[in-house]
Amino acid sequence: MARDTIDRIIDWLANTDIAIVDLTGGAPEMIPDFRYFIEQVKSLQPERHIIERCNLTILIERGYEGLAEFLANNKVEIIASMPCYSPQNVNAQRGEGVFECSVAALQLLNSLGYGIDPGLPLHLVYNPVGAFLPPSQIELEADYKRELKKHFGIVFNNLYTLTNLPIGRFASYLRRNNKLDEYMQLLIQAFNPATTNGLMCRNTISVGWHGEVYDCDFNQQLGMQWDNGAPIFLWDIDAGQIENRKIMTGDHCFGCTAGAGSTCGGAIV
Repeated sequence: MARDTIDRIIDWLANTDIAIVDLTGGAPEMIPDFRYFIEQVKSLQPERHIIERCNLTILIERGYEGLAEFLANNKVEIIASMPCYSPQNVNAQRGEGVFECSVAALQLLNSLGYGIDPGLPLHLVYNPVGAFLPPSQIELEADYKRELKKHFGIVFNNLYTLTNLPIGRFASYLRRNNKLDEYMQLLIQAFNPATTNGLMCRNTISVGWHGEVYDCDFNQQLGMQWDNGAPIFLWDIDAGQIENRKIMTGDHCFGCTAGAGSTCGGAIV
């Protein structure tokens, strides 16, 4: 994301009462002006709360020294992916050594007060490793907290379970293994109407790296822009006129409404 795009986003945000800015990626820390973006958001009045979907391993990479301290100094809430509490499963899914680096990063965050100081919340995210729904968020959180504390001294606030949506690399995996139709049927049959009020597309604007707008991160991955694909950017929108607009939907939306539901804050019900 270029600095001029950041500046246009900040100018638009300054004229709204939107209270939370959620930075996600990939690895949002690799944006050249990542720290500038956070500083500009923090300068707004009234004050805005920032969440960062953190790539844990980057916190201990050369060239990113002091990043964890910067996040703590700016009271940035951290949500980080941690697909399991055992090294075998994480390294098999993410690559050799990723678990050990993630543990080191979490220990660093704990040393700065993350997960301990109420002003520095630290949450972890679990995604299933295959074509099935996540287990109970409450029960899995208890397992994570027990195992990470026992073996590594790590503490955190909440675990969020997210359902794998049949898009991108996961959809390619399903197609290669002839499981796409089977997985879609699983999601459809598990549809839970109680989840719909809590869906992130109902209270979140997803902004792409050029400033284009979407209903959610998954629509962004699919290129499903507002106005059915017509080019529209955040600064083209009247913030007072976005309530009750039509949400762009597709078959992948069954992933967010299956079982206990799935949103950027984990299970819905």
